[in-house]
Amino acid sequence: MHSVSVLRLFAAFKPYLDLALTAVACVCCCGMGVEASPSADVTVATDSPAGGGDDVWVVSSRRLPDISRLPANVTFGVERLVRDAACSRWMPSDLPSLLDEPQRPLVVFIHGNRYESADAKSQGLLVARRLAACQPNAPAARTVIFSWPSSREGHLLRDSRAKYERSMTEGHYLAWLLGQVEPDRPVAIVAYSYGGLIALEALDNVVSAEQSGRSNLQPWLDRPARLHLVLVASAVQQDALAPCGAYRKVLRCIDRLTLLNNTRDQALRFFEFIDPDLGTEALGHEHMPSRWIPPGIEFVQVDAAPIVGKSHRFPPYVESPSLRQRMATGALDGLTDH
Repeated sequence: MHSVSVLRLFAAFKPYLDLALTAVACVCCCGMGVEASPSADVTVATDSPAGGGDDVWVVSSRRLPDISRLPANVTFGVERLVRDAACSRWMPSDLPSLLDEPQRPLVVFIHGNRYESADAKSQGLLVARRLAACQPNAPAARTVIFSWPSSREGHLLRDSRAKYERSMTEGHYLAWLLGQVEPDRPVAIVAYSYGGLIALEALDNVVSAEQSGRSNLQPWLDRPARLHLVLVASAVQQDALAPCGAYRKVLRCIDRLTLLNNTRDQALRFFEFIDPDLGTEALGHEHMPSRWIPPGIEFVQVDAAPIVGKSHRFPPYVESPSLRQRMATGALDGLTDH
């Protein structure tokens, strides 16, 4: 009798179990950022004029270990895109060279999950060229691709959760990098999917470090240069920037916030399965109330669903003329104003 009851109970709840498993599979298969980029790790075809978004660098944390706090020092892998007559090549470089020309604005691109190193370079170069083309009159920016260890690993659900946790480590590493940037250097951050979590975690780290009196990092509160943040389909809790949200204090160093959300995104729809303890939808899937944004911060929010549909991939955002214009305006327009 007991066995029959258990079987009937299982039969009654099986549809809900199937739905939950399908949801988890959807999140994982979409990988919070699966891309298939026709990239080359050594050479890149020269298809844009000089100054057209080819001042591009890579800062890689792919060989660095997990950490639980903002480090005292970091040795990144640094590469620079160098042009010659036939093509452009990625060549080894160093952080002091990347940080020279302090008058040149920085655009930091942070990719999502399941990017190989070559894919990160390909997407970052595409972002640099497309944004430069959309804002031809803006001062030439230096694009920094923040390449983190997001390669596909093992079981889908385990991989997505592991990358969610790794995003916290990456926030510490990016915070250290931001702490090396001079206060009068304008910065724009364009972050996709888990990249949005990395960006917010990094800014939270630098603000906390400054508030605690840490003196070996550049200040990010009340800095004279502007910071523009563009979050694309961000895999971040929806209330992250709410008055009591986990990342509320990062708004103190942001001058412009642009959100490209997608209310039909099939991966972000099931964001809560990645970390059930959060109990919240993804910011990139929901609209954020504008009343959460303090006065003085420029705020733009766009629903990309009519253009992108259910996809969680990044290329549709860059390939859409209207969406890439939104990204370019959010990142570059007025970046050098004081």
